[in-house]
Amino acid sequence: MQFLVLGIILILAMAAIRISSKHGIPALLLFIVLGMGFGLLGLDFNDYAFADGIATVALMIIMFYGGFGTSWKMTKPVAKEAIILASLGVVTTALLTGLFCHYILGFSFLEGMLIGSIVGSTDYASVSNILRSKNLNLKYNTAPLLELESGSNDPTAYTMTMVFLSVMMGSELSVPLLILTQVAIGLAIGFVYAFFLEKLLRFRPVREDGLTSVFLAAVILITYASASIIGGNGYLALYILGIRLGNMEFRGKREATFFFDGFSQMMNIALFFVLGLLSNFNDFLKTFPVALAIMVFMTIVARPASVWGLMLPFKLKKNQLHMISLTGIRGAAAIAFAILTVNSDVELSSDIYHIVFGICVLSSLIQGSLMPPAARKLDMLDPNDTVMQTFNYYQDKAEIGFLETHISPESHLVGTQVKDLNLTFDFIVAKIVRDGKPINPRGHVVVKENDMIVLAGAQYFDQDGQDLVEFTIPKGHKWIDQQIKDLSLSTDRLIVMVQRNGKPLVPSGNTKLLQGDKILLQEIHEPDEKA
Repeated sequence: MQFLVLGIILILAMAAIRISSKHGIPALLLFIVLGMGFGLLGLDFNDYAFADGIATVALMIIMFYGGFGTSWKMTKPVAKEAIILASLGVVTTALLTGLFCHYILGFSFLEGMLIGSIVGSTDYASVSNILRSKNLNLKYNTAPLLELESGSNDPTAYTMTMVFLSVMMGSELSVPLLILTQVAIGLAIGFVYAFFLEKLLRFRPVREDGLTSVFLAAVILITYASASIIGGNGYLALYILGIRLGNMEFRGKREATFFFDGFSQMMNIALFFVLGLLSNFNDFLKTFPVALAIMVFMTIVARPASVWGLMLPFKLKKNQLHMISLTGIRGAAAIAFAILTVNSDVELSSDIYHIVFGICVLSSLIQGSLMPPAARKLDMLDPNDTVMQTFNYYQDKAEIGFLETHISPESHLVGTQVKDLNLTFDFIVAKIVRDGKPINPRGHVVVKENDMIVLAGAQYFDQDGQDLVEFTIPKGHKWIDQQIKDLSLSTDRLIVMVQRNGKPLVPSGNTKLLQGDKILLQEIHEPDEKA
């Protein structure tokens, strides 16, 4: 019987995902309603310890895959703004909300600050779902800013929650030391593990089909546990690890992308359903007025104040600031931190779970519904921009690769129509970028100097990598300041890539090598014909 119910739940959850994608309703809200519905039908569940375990695992996967799916190239122009909002923005929003809970709603100071900390971060799943399902192509790189902020701000809220929980439980540990420990260890573990994992995946990749995903799942568990055991922020470590791995190429990445895409969806379903099932409808109604007051204050005062105050030095447009202020949707992480609080056995004067639960449900319903019309009203829609999947997404998920080439003023291709390029191999011109704007490469389009052309074709996956050698040119090496055409390379060796200052260069005979260049050398030993 249990398996029958579980199967029905999964089918209904898939239907909820389709409704969410079609109508732009946050998936979080639909899964929670589904869980509440089963609760009203008599499926009794109040195991906060089990829910805490589900929430922890789900957030681990969500945090890692949130970083894994972030294109650093797209978010880099707005990284400073996003990181400030994901850190100081959460702190400011949490403190203002805490003061409101204390002075207006009558909570004790520490309990008010705890509530503010729990609901301080915005929900990545809800924000990205609405942006994509409604195709909200926002001006001024606002969509990448929102996705990076909402994907990376949960660790800050978690740290603040742990700080106030520690104070309320009478811990003698210094608050500044606790914050420093959480952040420093989380960052260190994330970067160190990412560094060694990158080396391992490049030089000793997992060769068996399907096992790359299993290996990465093990690394996720080890990374989180390592940071948590020594007092660091495991979610922060996982986000750093995810960003680094998501922006590098390695054998098995395509299968890992498919795996974590489905697995993260599964964990979202499990988390949100359990959160809805854990709620009691009568308790939800009792705490509704308090939850509504806090949500309205955060939407109208706390979030806008933090956004406008912190973004002042960056001179963002007024309509952009209004849009960013509206998109502070509260979600899964907040409810998970509320479960953590209930399980901590700290003495509370209120039903903190249902208050936070109500805030998140109302935030998803009201702010999520307002985002599309607000984007139009604020003149934030840009027909030349898109939040749909990028070329990176399809390269990771399909057997297709993309190459870019820049047209120099001396190139013989200048003045040639796309239809006359006569590509000898099985390539297609997928995109032309001119003066920073994309152009549809139809046959009549004429290639101009300084154009950037993107070519698409079947992607090659090296089976063993044994014919590739990578090394960095050290100080005093004989190749320094030498052109490639002047090097004494044997016929079975070819320089196929030069990486300089972190950027790849396609080498030609006239390319001059410099100290510190990373060289990718191909060595192919032809078989002995006499053998």
